[in-house]
Amino acid sequence: ADVIGAVAAIIPIGVSIPPMATPVVFNNTVLRDGHQSLAATRMTTAQMLPAAALLDRLGFGGLETWGGATIDACLRFLGENPFDRLRTLKQAAPRTPHIMLLRGQNIVQYTSFPDDVVEAFVHCTARAGCDVLRIFDALNDVRNLTTAIRATKAAGKHARGEICYTTSPVHTLESFVQLGREFQRLGCDSIGIKDMSGVLVPRIAAELVTRLKQVTGLPVVVHTHDTAGFAAATYLAAIDAGADAIETSIVPFANGTSQPDTLRMLALLEGHPRQPTYDRDILLTLRRYFTDVYRDLGKFTSTDNERVDADTLAYQVPGGMLSNFRTQLREQGMSDKFDAVMAEVPVVREALGWIPLVTPTSQIVGTQAMLNVKFGRWKNLSQAAIDIALGKYGRTPGPIDPEVLALAQAKSGQEPMAGRPADVLAPRMAKLRDELRVAGLPTDDEACVLHAMFPREFAALHAAQATPTAPAAPARPERPASPATEPRSGATNPLRKYALTLDGRRTEVTVEEVV
Repeated sequence: ADVIGAVAAIIPIGVSIPPMATPVVFNNTVLRDGHQSLAATRMTTAQMLPAAALLDRLGFGGLETWGGATIDACLRFLGENPFDRLRTLKQAAPRTPHIMLLRGQNIVQYTSFPDDVVEAFVHCTARAGCDVLRIFDALNDVRNLTTAIRATKAAGKHARGEICYTTSPVHTLESFVQLGREFQRLGCDSIGIKDMSGVLVPRIAAELVTRLKQVTGLPVVVHTHDTAGFAAATYLAAIDAGADAIETSIVPFANGTSQPDTLRMLALLEGHPRQPTYDRDILLTLRRYFTDVYRDLGKFTSTDNERVDADTLAYQVPGGMLSNFRTQLREQGMSDKFDAVMAEVPVVREALGWIPLVTPTSQIVGTQAMLNVKFGRWKNLSQAAIDIALGKYGRTPGPIDPEVLALAQAKSGQEPMAGRPADVLAPRMAKLRDELRVAGLPTDDEACVLHAMFPREFAALHAAQATPTAPAAPARPERPASPATEPRSGATNPLRKYALTLDGRRTEVTVEEVV
């Protein structure tokens, strides 16, 4: 009785802690964070589609299929309309909730947008098939989250408030719990612990999950990366503490700088009272399929991203940035400077107020670290670093270094701002529609929000889609003489490879045959 009384004293009335026998839910990230973290976000929709129906059949709590860097990559590198990707994947996997990662007031870009643009984007996303929006702010400034959360709820979708987890002298367990309270106050349906750099250690994970559930009563989802090698242990500790869901991927788009592999986590939970059940035969089929896709994306992969690297505990660079950053340094002929740039990252981070490293701040800090290495510390201050110092991204967790603040003020001729950055931004939707109309481009809301974030890339995509191509035979699969068929296992249908010719371009795809 004394024990029961003690427990009741620390759990607020009305808070429901799920019984430990309730199976933990797995969300799967292979179609978003998996390839963003390990293949620079280059997986195409055509490469995703053959796997979509099998993923849908597994019964995951959610499939992360959109958001983050995928929208940028669709437009900039893949020649795809990102909203079309979401619609296509939703049609191919209709039973499982689709999840996106939304950067709050930044949407999926690197700067703040007016409230009307954020609201339009959220409503377009909901209409296109997204069910759960993971909403975060790089500075954990709740003022930058209110519009996106409100719009998500207005669209009838699930708002998951994300805590960007990091370690620094100014980040404490209580500060993260307080952010959870804010999410509850704003009407979020659940809370996500977003450990983008893989630095959340097991014991802290257990404490944070326990406290968030006690204080808010909301479901808690844990998302981490295996960069430092202990993500699986962190998940186990979180599950023991009552986490409602964890997020996993599928090898080879798993482990390393990505999320732990689904089969690996199932094995680690063998005999655990909260072990879920997911069809291992289907998972093995998907592993074989994604192995081929990973090989096809070899230009964008790196063994450095696949290995455990405890250095991340010092520089805290997220997995998605590591994948892209190595590619960018290689393209700029600075591959040999990688270690020097990474060593400079903590210096820049502290100077900019101990900001968490997650898009867009990870890119801002990484770019400034590169400039410091190339030109000398603070000799070349990027515009984005100036904006961070001046408060244009929001309230930083700690104080800005006085030297950097003075440089930012001198270069900009501006004083730091104290209010919510979006409050000084005028509504833009009407203006965006006028700009598109003058340019002869579509003027619907989807076009407006893409134009707001990626004007050149959206115009180029529309021009490419509108350009007539040479007459070609109707697109149809050219069946190879000896199709490669995966053996059927359990409820899994065979996968066959086909060559497709569409608009004069030939590509190979693998599709599931229903037999």
